[in-house]
Amino acid sequence: MQGSTDLGKLVLRVVLGVLILFHGVSKLIHGPGYVLGVVAEAGLPSFIAYGVYIGEVVAPVLLILGLLARLGAVIIAINMVVALALVHVSQLISLANTGGWALELQGMYLGTAVAIALLGAGRFSVGGSNGRWN
Repeated sequence: MQGSTDLGKLVLRVVLGVLILFHGVSKLIHGPGYVLGVVAEAGLPSFIAYGVYIGEVVAPVLLILGLLARLGAVIIAINMVVALALVHVSQLISLANTGGWALELQGMYLGTAVAIALLGAGRFSVGGSNGRWN
């Protein structure tokens, strides 16, 4: 039974890590211009926008590797809360054209990150299952 639990943790980590990493790679290629604009519009210091690289590049790599996975998951969860607050707050109680919640993708990212933070990386990870942050 433990093997399937560890395999499930691996699937959660890799899927979330890869999907969030796509966002980060896009920002590496095109720059953080959009995020800089959103942060400035909110009246926050511009350096905060560069935190997106930690939340969408560094943290997903940690998850994929299973190294400091709980920390990586917490960083992604914080990144998602900031994104919800700065960009998506107007959609919190909206439905999409298909009838689902307008923020179901962001909600799934946030929920999965919280689950990984609580469950840890599991045995199939660089950090191993015994590390405090794994």
